[in-house]
Amino acid sequence: MPHKLRKIRKTRGSRTQGYGRIGQHRDAGSKGNRKVGRHKHLWSKVVTSEPDYFGNHGFTSPRSLHKKEVTLNIQRLAEIAETNTVDLAEMGYTKLLGTGKITKSLTVTVPTCSKLAEEKIVKAGGKVITASQENGA
Repeated sequence: MPHKLRKIRKTRGSRTQGYGRIGQHRDAGSKGNRKVGRHKHLWSKVVTSEPDYFGNHGFTSPRSLHKKEVTLNIQRLAEIAETNTVDLAEMGYTKLLGTGKITKSLTVTVPTCSKLAEEKIVKAGGKVITASQENGA
């Protein structure tokens, strides 16, 4: 049908454009392929049956910035240590922290260590070997 003969062209300028006085053309809804009202009257449907409808938005930091350190305090180290030589990297720990007291003389191999933890272990007669010392030696 030519554009100039369509009903909407014929009724332009009239108040109701052929749909009556009150609102017979209202509430007809949307086409079936569109998803209207997701933030309004269909919100409960989205929440209950489609929780991932809107997807993720925003900034995601590079994964390298989110390295999680698995820490261990020297108080717990004294409890775990069965021998005088402890390799914390094998146990899955990445950092040794200085909370607590230690009386055992231990040789500890760990990727990183806080200054306080190192001081306490050396004071108890032990030794700390970090990853930087292993690479340098």
